[in-house]
Amino acid sequence: MSLRSVVAIALAGGMLAGAAVAEPQYGPGTSATEIVIGNTVPYSGPIAIVSTIGKTQAAYFRMINDRGGINGRKIRYVSYDDAYSPPKTVEQTRRLVEGDEVAIVFAGAGTATNAAVMPYLNSKRVPQLFLSSGNAKFNDPKRFPWTMAWFPQAEMEGRLYAKYVLETNPSARIAVLYQKDDFGKDMVKGLKDGLGKHASMIVAEAGYDPTDPTVDSQIATLKASGADAFMNFATPRTAALAIRRIAEMGWKPSINALAFASISVGGVLKPAGLENSVGVVSANFMKDPTDPAWDDDAGVKTWRAFMAQYYPDADMTNAFFTSYAYSVAQSLVQVLKQCGDNLTRDNIMEQARNLKPIDYDLILPGISISSSPTDYTPVKQMRMMRFDGTRWTYFGAVMNAD
Repeated sequence: MSLRSVVAIALAGGMLAGAAVAEPQYGPGTSATEIVIGNTVPYSGPIAIVSTIGKTQAAYFRMINDRGGINGRKIRYVSYDDAYSPPKTVEQTRRLVEGDEVAIVFAGAGTATNAAVMPYLNSKRVPQLFLSSGNAKFNDPKRFPWTMAWFPQAEMEGRLYAKYVLETNPSARIAVLYQKDDFGKDMVKGLKDGLGKHASMIVAEAGYDPTDPTVDSQIATLKASGADAFMNFATPRTAALAIRRIAEMGWKPSINALAFASISVGGVLKPAGLENSVGVVSANFMKDPTDPAWDDDAGVKTWRAFMAQYYPDADMTNAFFTSYAYSVAQSLVQVLKQCGDNLTRDNIMEQARNLKPIDYDLILPGISISSSPTDYTPVKQMRMMRFDGTRWTYFGAVMNAD
């Protein structure tokens, strides 16, 4: 055989091998033209206000599709109502996986609801990505390698409030209202861990169920304890009830802290009474795009243009849920871009656990979002802020999870 023939055969073999490597790979819910994303969110039930998350994400993916999709593939977003009920979440998640054959389940809302489907999704090897909860159980790569949250962990947030109390009033007497589920218990644990040897500063705790119509009795018990610092570790509807009830009872704690999950001005503080919310403190990692302080910010301008075109009927005073949904959708798009033409569930999960930092439109300056195979918490930094009756104002430096 001539040298020319040998070279030709070698080149042909190399070209074939290269073509094989470059061949697109697909799994359930993906194809040359489409990526199917599943979601459950409470469009009804006790915290139906959270449904804004699902609506915003649907709008965001419409925008992505109008721009050509991701690597040439359009997103089909399938979102079902779970009414914030774990049994309903299980039913709807099975429907997504076994009926709609989604590639992933994305941004499910709530701790108990996500925990109810986590074993099922891991047994099916379906990525459960960027769910809306800060519970520590969702950062367990060894036991649940297919589950990843996005929010800062609730225990971390609780530690931040402990640090704030110790620096502001080290002799404070603390009362805690918490939701009787993993979310609330994690917040309390973080608070106690942060207080350390000063945990005896907590003089009263009162739990509630999400379906409780009021928390009047709990607030009365906490006020009677003589506490002068109040930790409002409640989800939106109940958090608003608590703020309003405190004002009605004439209780004026010197420290009034509110869980990050309930910082929406339109969805929580306005129903509670803006005048009743003055002085409330919380922690956050996102810009408030309705705050005039961000009027000249390029990222906020991009968000406002998106909202005007793709979700014009949204309640713009309830920007917390829309800005969160917009930002977490940016993370998912980044994961899918990193996947390239390998859209198997295994590779989607591999890219999620190696999420690369990008420029987010609505994340506070100085805060980076990323993940690793040993750390499934993309958001690990926050800043303290205080409500002045009109808007949240930030103070202090960016704080890390440790």
